[in-house]
Order: sequence, then structure tokens, then C-alpha cells
Amino acid sequence: MPELVRVERLKMAYGDDVVLSGVDMSIEAGEIVTIVGPNGSGKSTLLKAMVGTELPRGGEVVRKQGLRIGYVPQRMAVDALLPLAVSRFLSLARVRKADAIGALEKVGAERLLNRQLSDLSGGQLQRVLLARALASEPELLLLDEPTQGLDQPGSAALYRLIEQLRDDLGCGIVMVSHELHVVMSASDRVICLNGHVCCQGHPDVVASAPEYRALFGTGTQGALALYRHEHTHSHEGHDHDHHHHDHA
Repeated sequence: MPELVRVERLKMAYGDDVVLSGVDMSIEAGEIVTIVGPNGSGKSTLLKAMVGTELPRGGEVVRKQGLRIGYVPQRMAVDALLPLAVSRFLSLARVRKADAIGALEKVGAERLLNRQLSDLSGGQLQRVLLARALASEPELLLLDEPTQGLDQPGSAALYRLIEQLRDDLGCGIVMVSHELHVVMSASDRVICLNGHVCCQGHPDVVASAPEYRALFGTGTQGALALYRHEHTHSHEGHDHDHHHHDHA
């Protein structure tokens, strides 16, 4: 698979505060990579470096030429918006109406087009933010804590959607997770971050890594649980996200 972005010896700092140092990683088309780590470990900063909105203090970020990136920031950035319809929100993001409808259809949210952002549940808002990111037909999709504020059924529905988008679009997906102990089992790799890459690999490998256990403890509280999705049953009529109120 083609490499979309490569991070080499990355150092990120704010003033004298070094947030990341010596970070090496790469993302290929079609893979899902989940980044976990404690608060302040540099997860969001790493995403911003990959997008290019924050410049490295050292090392480099190498992107495939002409790489199209879709970025879904943390939800807090949207919560403070004035009353705004979904259609207007997408047009402000320079998304044409036909593209907006198509992107909303990809995330199962086309009926939200004329709703007010302030009236949406947490899960519905995340779908709208995803639609905005997908409208540019990204090759790389970056999601910063997409399940924050969602209840378990809402998180499960979003995980299913992310897995489906990877399968349908073939894009690379990098997801920062605040849920240290629950990682979507469709993740091809988990990267454990704490100012540097502590350990990385297949979820099963990271779960048993001493570096992971040292950060997050051992026993049931420290074990890395995988959100496993059975593909054998139908979801018709079981879309929790639209029948279940998320707890913000």
C-alpha cells in the first residue's frame, strides 16, 4: 500500500515546553491506526503536525505529493457555534450543496441537512463533522477523540461507521482515542504515546507490552480491551445513535 505520510524524529514544542520528541511513524492507505496516551502526551499535537497546521521544532513530516487530508478536530471546537443549520455549516466550509448531501449520505446523516447544529445529539454532530471532512474526498482521515462525550452505543455506532468508511473509501485513518482501554479491533496498529512512542504494533501486541502496562496499569483496569464487532448480524433497526440520547 502507498505511504501517505511519514513522521521522522519529530520534535514539537510550545515555547520551552517540549511536547513530543523523537517520534517516528508512518501511515499507509487503507489502514486504521489508533493513538492512545494519557492527557498531555501530545496526541492532538501529533495530528496537527500531520495536517501541517503546526510546524515541527525538529525532524520532519513527509506527505505524499498532493495528499488530501480530512481532519475532524475535537468536538469542543464546534460546541460554541452560534445557531447554524447543518447546510450552512457545510457551505461555510466551502462544501457545495451536492457534495454536502453526498458526504452526509456516506455517514448515514442525509436527513440532518436542514437541522440546527445546536439540536443535534453528540453522535449526530460527529457524523456531520465527518461529512465535512469527507467532502474533500480525503486519502487520509484524521480523527481527534471522535467518541468523546458519546455513550457506549454511540461510540460503538461511530466505530462501525469508521470501519465501514475505511472499507468503502480505502483511505488511511488515524484516530486519537481518549478511551485508553477500548480500541476498535479493526485497528491495524495501536501507537502508545507519552511524549514519545512508548510502543506500537497490533492491538494484541500493545496490550501485553510492558511499556503500555507501566503507563496504564495491569489487571482488568490496565488491559487493552478491543471493541469487537460481529459481522454476522444485521444492523437494520438497531442504529442506537438515532434512538439513544448521547451524554455530552
